[in-house]
Amino acid sequence: MTESQLFNLPTPLQLESGATLPAVQVAYHTYGTLNAAQDNVVWVCHALTANADVLGWWLGLFGPSFFFDPADYFIICANVLGSCYGSMGPLTPVTDNGEPLYHEFPLITIRDMVAAHDQLRRHLGLTKIHTLIGGSLGGQQAVEWAIQQPTLFENLILLATNARHSPWGIAFNESQRLAIQADHTYYSATPEGGQQGLKAARAMALLSYRSYEAYGTTQAELTDEKLDHFRASSYQQYQGDKLVARFNAYTYVALSKAMDSHNVGRGRGDLATALGQVQARTLVVGITSDVLFPPIEQQLLARYIHGAQYVEMESQFGHDGFLIETVQITNFLERFYSRKLVHS
Repeated sequence: MTESQLFNLPTPLQLESGATLPAVQVAYHTYGTLNAAQDNVVWVCHALTANADVLGWWLGLFGPSFFFDPADYFIICANVLGSCYGSMGPLTPVTDNGEPLYHEFPLITIRDMVAAHDQLRRHLGLTKIHTLIGGSLGGQQAVEWAIQQPTLFENLILLATNARHSPWGIAFNESQRLAIQADHTYYSATPEGGQQGLKAARAMALLSYRSYEAYGTTQAELTDEKLDHFRASSYQQYQGDKLVARFNAYTYVALSKAMDSHNVGRGRGDLATALGQVQARTLVVGITSDVLFPPIEQQLLARYIHGAQYVEMESQFGHDGFLIETVQITNFLERFYSRKLVHS
């Protein structure tokens, strides 16, 4: 991962919950060059456990020779508020004696994340954005931002996301938080707190990110003779250990709660009224095998965003298809834009 740039908000951030975060720092990456017309900006909103280095985790869609090529576009991705990749989060020292807040970190929402993004945008002097794109929690940020500032964005790309987080999705997240909080070390107020719980939570989450077919293809046994130590078991252990090595339990709880908070209709009458405020030309992408954000949720977005185009991707990879199926997504984007724009 390349080194992040840092932006410090000039004033404390008032959160939607009523709490205040002092001295908020936002980590971000930029790629490419802003052109003279300033009309080649692509802003990426990342998902739950990702970071600001979009070329590291969305290669195939972003990067040299791919659809969003830094030779053509000025690409920005900011690490979300509450994360552990440079932006202010539960492990950031904030108390008078320099200690993090850990499990006492205040509730943050998608709207709080967008507020931090928009302060960064203004700091960078950007008055228009060619494309705003995000999948999953990133898509939740993108649709919220496009509602708040409808004239800022020319194009909006929403993948495997929704207008309001579902009871099904909230239940998945709460189950994972129960696993984390059942680990007594979570309350130890140390960076390593809750690691075994986080491992279990990640294994649970993976079941919602993938599909029956994907596990059948990649984790099936090569023999009928096994009694124990199955490939699928090892895979869950491996994925849990991978996240523990790069993330922390407190951040996972904070960001999953932010996802639960997502509801564009809050304070705006209803979902239809809120989504009707979007003015960006919009492409909504669903995934046939997504059980966490099923296609009915993307169809709702497309129904109420004026003029939105809806496409559905055939994939066995479930929710993670928005990160994996970059060839299909590129084809959708090429049709959406009619032609690949090259900026000078």
